[in-house]
Amino acid sequence: MRITVLDGYTSNPGDLSWDAFEELGEITVHERTTPKEVVSRCLGCEVVFTNKVVMDAGIIDQLPDLKYIGVLATGTNVIDLEHAGKKGVCVTNIPGYGTDSVVQHILAFILHFSSKVSIHDEAVHQGDWVNSKDFCFTLGTLNELSGSTLGIIGLGTIGRKLAMVADAMGMKIIAAHQSSMNRLELPFEVEWLPVDEVFARSDFLSLNCPLTADTENLVNAERLQKMKSSAVLINTGRGPLVDEQALADGLNEGTIAGAGLDVLSTEPPATDNPLLTAKNCVITPHVAWASLQARKRLLVIAVENLSAYLRAEPKNRVN
Repeated sequence: MRITVLDGYTSNPGDLSWDAFEELGEITVHERTTPKEVVSRCLGCEVVFTNKVVMDAGIIDQLPDLKYIGVLATGTNVIDLEHAGKKGVCVTNIPGYGTDSVVQHILAFILHFSSKVSIHDEAVHQGDWVNSKDFCFTLGTLNELSGSTLGIIGLGTIGRKLAMVADAMGMKIIAAHQSSMNRLELPFEVEWLPVDEVFARSDFLSLNCPLTADTENLVNAERLQKMKSSAVLINTGRGPLVDEQALADGLNEGTIAGAGLDVLSTEPPATDNPLLTAKNCVITPHVAWASLQARKRLLVIAVENLSAYLRAEPKNRVN
Protein backbone atom coordinates (compact mmCIF):
# COMPACT_ATOMS: atom_id res chain seq x y z
CA MET A 1 0.00 0.00 0.00
CA ARG A 2 1.32 3.42 -0.97
CA ILE A 3 0.86 6.33 1.43
CA THR A 4 1.62 9.99 0.77
CA VAL A 5 1.67 12.89 3.20
CA LEU A 6 1.12 16.17 1.39
CA ASP A 7 2.09 18.71 4.06
CA GLY A 8 3.94 16.87 6.78
CA TYR A 9 6.06 19.78 8.00
CA THR A 10 3.25 21.37 10.01
CA SER A 11 2.62 18.24 12.08
CA ASN A 12 6.22 17.07 12.17
CA PRO A 13 8.89 19.67 11.42
CA GLY A 14 11.58 17.13 12.24
CA ASP A 15 11.22 16.47 15.95
CA LEU A 16 8.96 13.42 15.59
CA SER A 17 9.04 10.16 13.63
CA TRP A 18 6.98 8.71 10.77
CA ASP A 19 8.16 5.17 11.58
CA ALA A 20 4.76 3.95 12.75
CA PHE A 21 3.29 4.81 9.35
CA GLU A 22 6.03 2.82 7.60
CA GLU A 23 4.75 -0.31 9.32
CA LEU A 24 1.45 0.12 7.43
CA GLY A 25 2.77 0.81 3.95
CA GLU A 26 5.28 2.54 1.71
CA ILE A 27 5.18 6.18 2.80
CA THR A 28 6.38 9.35 1.09
CA VAL A 29 6.36 12.52 3.18
CA HIS A 30 6.30 15.92 1.47
CA GLU A 31 6.92 18.92 3.68
CA ARG A 32 4.65 21.11 1.55
CA THR A 33 2.59 20.64 -1.60
CA THR A 34 1.32 23.31 -3.97
CA PRO A 35 -2.11 22.94 -5.63
CA LYS A 36 -0.42 22.08 -8.94
CA GLU A 37 1.53 19.24 -7.32
CA VAL A 38 -1.36 17.49 -5.53
CA VAL A 39 -2.50 15.11 -8.28
CA SER A 40 0.98 14.01 -9.34
CA ARG A 41 1.99 13.32 -5.74
CA CYS A 42 -1.17 11.32 -5.04
CA LEU A 43 -1.31 9.22 -8.22
CA GLY A 44 -1.03 5.52 -7.44
CA CYS A 45 -1.56 6.07 -3.73
CA GLU A 46 -4.37 4.40 -1.82
CA VAL A 47 -3.86 6.59 1.25
CA VAL A 48 -3.35 10.35 1.38
CA PHE A 49 -2.77 12.43 4.51
CA THR A 50 -3.32 16.18 4.42
CA ASN A 51 -3.58 18.98 6.91
CA LYS A 52 -4.43 22.06 4.86
CA VAL A 53 -3.87 20.91 1.26
CA VAL A 54 -7.24 20.92 -0.50
CA MET A 55 -8.69 17.68 -1.88
CA ASP A 56 -11.72 18.80 -3.87
CA ALA A 57 -13.97 16.83 -6.23
CA GLY A 58 -11.80 17.58 -9.26
CA ILE A 59 -8.70 16.22 -7.57
CA ILE A 60 -10.44 13.16 -6.14
CA ASP A 61 -11.79 12.29 -9.59
CA GLN A 62 -8.23 12.11 -10.94
CA LEU A 63 -7.10 9.56 -8.34
CA PRO A 64 -8.57 6.14 -9.23
CA ASP A 65 -6.50 4.30 -6.60
CA LEU A 66 -7.50 6.56 -3.72
CA LYS A 67 -9.32 4.75 -0.90
CA TYR A 68 -8.58 6.80 2.21
CA ILE A 69 -7.93 10.43 3.13
CA GLY A 70 -6.63 11.13 6.63
CA VAL A 71 -6.94 14.74 7.73
CA LEU A 72 -4.10 15.60 10.12
CA ALA A 73 -6.34 18.03 11.99
CA THR A 74 -9.85 18.28 13.38
CA GLY A 75 -11.36 20.56 10.74
CA THR A 76 -12.26 18.87 7.45
CA ASN A 77 -13.24 21.86 5.30
CA VAL A 78 -10.32 21.16 2.91
CA ILE A 79 -11.99 17.92 1.75
CA ASP A 80 -15.10 17.55 -0.41
CA LEU A 81 -16.61 15.04 2.01
CA GLU A 82 -19.76 14.33 0.03
CA HIS A 83 -17.89 13.64 -3.20
CA ALA A 84 -15.32 11.49 -1.42
CA GLY A 85 -18.15 9.41 -0.01
CA LYS A 86 -19.71 8.99 -3.44
CA LYS A 87 -16.37 7.73 -4.74
CA GLY A 88 -16.04 5.28 -1.87
CA VAL A 89 -13.19 7.17 -0.23
CA CYS A 90 -13.11 7.04 3.57
CA VAL A 91 -12.20 10.34 5.24
CA THR A 92 -11.10 10.56 8.88
CA ASN A 93 -10.06 13.40 11.14
CA ILE A 94 -8.31 13.74 14.49
CA PRO A 95 -10.45 15.20 17.27
CA GLY A 96 -9.38 16.07 20.79
CA TYR A 97 -5.61 15.87 20.39
CA GLY A 98 -4.82 19.51 21.24
CA THR A 99 -7.23 20.39 24.04
CA ASP A 100 -4.62 20.97 26.75
CA SER A 101 -2.36 22.92 24.40
CA VAL A 102 -5.13 25.24 23.23
CA VAL A 103 -6.32 25.88 26.80
CA GLN A 104 -2.73 26.68 27.81
CA HIS A 105 -2.46 29.13 24.91
CA ILE A 106 -5.71 30.86 25.88
CA LEU A 107 -4.39 31.19 29.42
CA ALA A 108 -1.17 32.67 28.03
CA PHE A 109 -3.20 35.38 26.29
CA ILE A 110 -5.15 36.06 29.49
CA LEU A 111 -1.96 36.33 31.54
CA HIS A 112 -0.35 38.54 28.90
CA PHE A 113 -3.02 41.17 29.43
CA SER A 114 -3.41 40.76 33.20
CA SER A 115 0.22 40.42 34.34
CA LYS A 116 1.96 42.24 31.47
CA VAL A 117 5.09 40.10 31.74
CA SER A 118 6.40 40.79 28.24
CA ILE A 119 6.23 44.59 28.37
CA HIS A 120 7.97 44.68 31.74
CA ASP A 121 10.67 42.31 30.53
CA GLU A 122 11.22 44.52 27.49
CA ALA A 123 11.42 47.64 29.67
CA VAL A 124 13.96 46.02 32.00
CA HIS A 125 16.18 45.02 29.09
CA GLN A 126 15.93 48.55 27.69
CA GLY A 127 17.44 49.84 30.95
CA ASP A 128 14.29 51.24 32.57
CA TRP A 129 14.82 49.36 35.84
CA VAL A 130 18.51 50.22 35.99
CA ASN A 131 17.55 53.89 35.75
CA SER A 132 14.51 53.70 38.02
CA LYS A 133 14.32 55.87 41.16
CA ASP A 134 12.32 53.14 42.88
CA PHE A 135 12.88 49.47 43.61
CA CYS A 136 10.06 48.59 41.22
CA PHE A 137 7.86 50.18 38.58
CA THR A 138 4.73 49.18 36.70
CA LEU A 139 3.68 49.87 33.15
CA GLY A 140 -0.07 49.95 33.34
CA THR A 141 -2.39 48.37 35.87
CA LEU A 142 -1.74 44.78 36.92
CA ASN A 143 -4.82 42.69 37.68
CA GLU A 144 -5.53 39.47 39.53
CA LEU A 145 -7.61 36.95 37.66
CA SER A 146 -9.42 35.83 40.80
CA GLY A 147 -12.85 37.44 40.87
CA SER A 148 -12.80 38.43 37.18
CA THR A 149 -15.32 37.06 34.72
CA LEU A 150 -14.45 34.73 31.87
CA GLY A 151 -17.03 34.44 29.13
CA ILE A 152 -16.89 31.34 26.93
CA ILE A 153 -18.66 31.01 23.62
CA GLY A 154 -18.71 27.27 22.96
CA LEU A 155 -18.53 25.02 26.01
CA GLY A 156 -17.36 21.93 24.17
CA THR A 157 -14.25 19.92 25.01
CA ILE A 158 -11.86 22.90 24.92
CA GLY A 159 -14.35 25.29 26.49
CA ARG A 160 -15.03 22.95 29.41
CA LYS A 161 -11.33 22.38 30.08
CA LEU A 162 -10.74 26.13 29.94
CA ALA A 163 -13.58 26.66 32.41
CA MET A 164 -12.05 24.12 34.81
CA VAL A 165 -8.69 25.90 34.73
CA ALA A 166 -10.28 29.32 35.11
CA ASP A 167 -12.46 28.10 37.98
CA ALA A 168 -9.35 26.84 39.77
CA MET A 169 -7.90 30.35 39.45
CA GLY A 170 -10.95 31.89 41.05
CA MET A 171 -12.54 33.29 37.92
CA LYS A 172 -16.31 33.45 37.46
CA ILE A 173 -17.52 31.49 34.42
CA ILE A 174 -20.33 32.63 32.16
CA ALA A 175 -21.29 30.91 28.93
CA ALA A 176 -23.77 31.19 26.09
CA HIS A 177 -26.83 29.05 26.74
CA GLN A 178 -27.58 28.04 23.14
CA SER A 179 -25.69 24.75 23.58
CA SER A 180 -27.18 21.60 25.08
CA MET A 181 -24.10 21.52 27.30
CA ASN A 182 -26.05 23.52 29.90
CA ARG A 183 -27.97 20.36 30.73
CA LEU A 184 -24.83 18.43 31.67
CA GLU A 185 -23.43 17.98 35.14
CA LEU A 186 -20.29 20.12 35.19
CA PRO A 187 -17.60 20.14 37.92
CA PHE A 188 -17.66 23.93 38.17
CA GLU A 189 -20.25 26.65 38.42
CA VAL A 190 -21.42 28.21 35.16
CA GLU A 191 -23.90 31.00 34.69
CA TRP A 192 -25.73 30.50 31.39
CA LEU A 193 -26.65 33.68 29.57
CA PRO A 194 -27.75 34.91 26.14
CA VAL A 195 -24.84 35.51 23.79
CA ASP A 196 -25.11 39.30 23.89
CA GLU A 197 -25.07 39.31 27.68
CA VAL A 198 -21.94 37.14 27.71
CA PHE A 199 -20.30 39.81 25.55
CA ALA A 200 -21.49 42.56 27.88
CA ARG A 201 -20.39 40.99 31.18
CA SER A 202 -17.06 39.38 30.30
CA ASP A 203 -13.69 40.69 31.41
CA PHE A 204 -12.13 38.08 29.12
CA LEU A 205 -14.15 36.55 26.30
CA SER A 206 -12.89 33.35 24.67
CA LEU A 207 -14.25 32.04 21.37
CA ASN A 208 -14.25 28.24 21.36
CA CYS A 209 -17.18 27.51 19.07
CA PRO A 210 -17.13 25.96 15.59
CA LEU A 211 -17.38 28.10 12.48
CA THR A 212 -20.87 27.80 11.00
CA ALA A 213 -23.21 30.02 9.04
CA ASP A 214 -24.61 31.18 12.40
CA THR A 215 -21.24 31.96 14.01
CA GLU A 216 -19.47 33.66 11.09
CA ASN A 217 -18.77 37.27 12.15
CA LEU A 218 -20.09 36.43 15.62
CA VAL A 219 -17.86 39.27 16.80
CA ASN A 220 -19.03 42.36 14.97
CA ALA A 221 -19.24 46.10 15.56
CA GLU A 222 -22.57 45.87 17.35
CA ARG A 223 -21.41 43.23 19.82
CA LEU A 224 -18.08 44.97 20.42
CA GLN A 225 -20.04 48.04 21.50
CA LYS A 226 -21.72 45.92 24.17
CA MET A 227 -18.40 44.90 25.73
CA LYS A 228 -16.61 46.57 28.62
CA SER A 229 -13.93 49.02 27.57
CA SER A 230 -11.56 47.03 29.81
CA ALA A 231 -12.44 43.68 28.22
CA VAL A 232 -10.14 41.41 26.21
CA LEU A 233 -11.28 39.20 23.33
CA ILE A 234 -9.48 35.89 22.70
CA ASN A 235 -9.92 33.81 19.55
CA THR A 236 -8.26 30.41 19.17
CA GLY A 237 -11.21 28.99 17.21
CA ARG A 238 -11.51 30.13 13.61
CA GLY A 239 -10.62 33.47 12.06
CA PRO A 240 -13.98 34.16 10.39
CA LEU A 241 -15.70 34.14 13.78
CA VAL A 242 -14.50 37.76 13.89
CA ASP A 243 -15.25 40.72 11.65
CA GLU A 244 -11.62 41.77 11.47
CA GLN A 245 -12.16 45.35 10.38
CA ALA A 246 -14.72 45.87 13.14
CA LEU A 247 -12.33 44.45 15.73
CA ALA A 248 -9.43 46.58 14.48
CA ASP A 249 -11.63 49.67 14.66
CA GLY A 250 -12.77 48.72 18.16
CA LEU A 251 -9.20 48.28 19.38
CA ASN A 252 -7.98 51.49 17.82
CA GLU A 253 -10.91 53.46 19.22
CA GLY A 254 -10.65 51.92 22.71
CA THR A 255 -14.00 50.15 22.52
CA ILE A 256 -12.28 47.16 24.14
CA ALA A 257 -8.86 46.96 25.79
CA GLY A 258 -7.19 44.21 23.81
CA ALA A 259 -7.35 41.07 21.74
CA GLY A 260 -5.38 37.83 21.69
CA LEU A 261 -5.70 36.02 18.37
CA ASP A 262 -4.22 32.74 17.20
CA VAL A 263 -6.32 32.58 14.04
CA LEU A 264 -7.17 35.00 11.25
CA SER A 265 -9.60 34.86 8.33
CA THR A 266 -6.79 34.18 5.84
CA GLU A 267 -3.63 32.32 6.84
CA PRO A 268 -0.96 33.47 6.28
CA PRO A 269 -2.60 36.91 6.45
CA ALA A 270 -2.45 39.53 3.76
CA THR A 271 -0.12 42.44 4.51
CA ASP A 272 -3.09 44.80 4.68
CA ASN A 273 -5.00 42.83 7.32
CA PRO A 274 -6.14 45.63 9.68
CA LEU A 275 -5.42 43.59 12.80
CA LEU A 276 -1.68 43.52 12.07
CA THR A 277 -1.47 47.21 12.97
CA ALA A 278 -4.33 47.46 15.48
CA LYS A 279 -3.61 48.67 19.02
CA ASN A 280 -3.19 46.11 21.81
CA CYS A 281 -3.64 43.20 19.44
CA VAL A 282 -1.47 40.17 20.20
CA ILE A 283 -1.32 37.68 17.32
CA THR A 284 0.29 34.25 17.19
CA PRO A 285 0.54 32.26 13.92
CA HIS A 286 -2.08 29.52 14.52
CA VAL A 287 0.13 27.62 16.97
CA ALA A 288 -2.19 27.06 19.95
CA TRP A 289 -2.56 23.43 18.91
CA ALA A 290 1.09 22.79 18.05
CA SER A 291 2.85 21.73 21.24
CA LEU A 292 5.20 18.75 20.93
CA GLN A 293 2.87 16.65 23.07
CA ALA A 294 -0.20 17.53 21.01
CA ARG A 295 1.57 16.73 17.75
CA LYS A 296 2.69 13.39 19.16
CA ARG A 297 -0.93 12.58 20.00
CA LEU A 298 -2.00 13.70 16.53
CA LEU A 299 0.36 11.29 14.78
CA VAL A 300 -0.56 8.43 17.12
CA ILE A 301 -4.26 8.94 16.39
CA ALA A 302 -3.55 9.22 12.65
CA VAL A 303 -1.87 5.80 12.72
CA GLU A 304 -4.70 4.35 14.80
CA ASN A 305 -7.27 5.74 12.35
CA LEU A 306 -5.54 4.15 9.37
CA SER A 307 -5.01 0.86 11.20
CA ALA A 308 -8.70 0.74 12.11
CA TYR A 309 -9.66 1.40 8.50
CA LEU A 310 -7.43 -1.42 7.29
CA ARG A 311 -9.22 -3.73 9.76
CA ALA A 312 -12.53 -2.61 8.23
CA GLU A 313 -13.36 -0.96 11.56
CA PRO A 314 -13.00 2.76 10.66
CA LYS A 315 -12.89 5.24 13.53
CA ASN A 316 -13.20 9.02 13.47
CA ARG A 317 -14.77 8.76 10.03
CA VAL A 318 -16.38 12.05 8.96
CA ASN A 319 -18.10 11.10 5.70
